[in-house]
Amino acid sequence: MNFSSIYSLTLLFLLFLTKGSFAQVENLPVDSESGKIKFQEVVDEPGTKEELFNRTINWLNNYYKDPVRVTSVRDIATGKIIGKHTIKIIQEDAEGIKKDVALVFYEFTIEVRDGRYRYTISDLLLKSASRFEIERWMNQEDPTYDPQWDSYLLQIADYAAKWSQNLKEKMKPGPEKKDDVW
Repeated sequence: MNFSSIYSLTLLFLLFLTKGSFAQVENLPVDSESGKIKFQEVVDEPGTKEELFNRTINWLNNYYKDPVRVTSVRDIATGKIIGKHTIKIIQEDAEGIKKDVALVFYEFTIEVRDGRYRYTISDLLLKSASRFEIERWMNQEDPTYDPQWDSYLLQIADYAAKWSQNLKEKMKPGPEKKDDVW
């Protein structure tokens, strides 16, 4: 194999990798009405509204370092919990050194009903001096477009996937307690 062939194969491979990351970025869940990124799912889970609400509170207390500060609404009557938190965006340089480059604020809502709950992660904003909606990172036609933005969007999607997976695991009912008969 000559240098030209190796170069062509390497270029093709890099193009494939780049295409793959763009494909993942394009598959972010965008709300059709607002045009904003929105992660949302309804999950069927056995339990009453009160049981699911209590499981959610337990999850919050274990997931966030300061769950009281994170949440602004905890209403058992409506079954709604609303909170705000941040996602740390990391950039890796050519030497493999990672550094924190940004914080993205997000809002989450968890709504519970008998036998199911719905979670939503939305309103993603870059922490900056002015309002910067992260959907701008999806626009490759933007004059300020930076290819690194694709990595940032993938980090947010990955965070949302891990967040929801952790919630789903903790929302499952615990083992049934047996009465100690003696």
